[in-house]
Amino acid sequence: MARLSLYKQHQIQTERKHIMGVFTRFRDIVSSNLNSMLEKAEDPEKLIKLMIQEMEDTLVEIKASCASVMAERKRIDRAATETRQMAERWSGKAALAVDKGREDLAREALVEKRRFTERAAALDEEVAQCAHLVEQYQSEIVQLEEKLQSARDKQRVLIQRHLHAERKKRAQKGIRKFETSDAMVRFDKFENRIDRMEAEADLVNYGRPASKGRSLEDEFATLQNDEEIEKELEALRNERRASTGTRPAAD
Repeated sequence: MARLSLYKQHQIQTERKHIMGVFTRFRDIVSSNLNSMLEKAEDPEKLIKLMIQEMEDTLVEIKASCASVMAERKRIDRAATETRQMAERWSGKAALAVDKGREDLAREALVEKRRFTERAAALDEEVAQCAHLVEQYQSEIVQLEEKLQSARDKQRVLIQRHLHAERKKRAQKGIRKFETSDAMVRFDKFENRIDRMEAEADLVNYGRPASKGRSLEDEFATLQNDEEIEKELEALRNERRASTGTRPAAD
């Protein structure tokens, strides 16, 4: 009975160490991957997904361990119940032996009763320790699920922030690139070249006679203007003659 109790206590202590080991390993894995990705300057989106995956894997492992301890607690609880029933049975046999005047058998029955009673007490203690271990597992599960949900909620926001930061970084690099002296010198040279081309275009027809290089439309427009001036001049002559009483000269 003592050996069984010591074994179970060792098993429970092992389970407790397992809880701490799972979380320690989880932190080590995440920290290692985080440092590796930061050193390689990898995409933070991949880093976030990896962290969430590690949390999900750890959660599955903890739930499996918790289920194992819960099953063990039920088994020990059944064994404790059966042991108490055996103690009661030997108690009844001791009473029967006393009634029949067989104190020797009653004494042996009481010894068996004590053995089963002590074993039942030890099993009850193991059930209590398992229950405490299950509570620890469940507490860790709740905490990890909350962290996992929080990470999932922040995932989209962090990814959007990362994209925005990348675009802003590229824009700032572009601005700094064109603000450098070399870029401005090239821009000034290009502007001077355009000014020179415009000046050369203005000098193409400079100094040529007005009649040369004129289009047919320009010639007709000039004739039309000359005709309108002649008509206006003739109207002015007639007006002056009418005011002075002078007749127009014969052609």
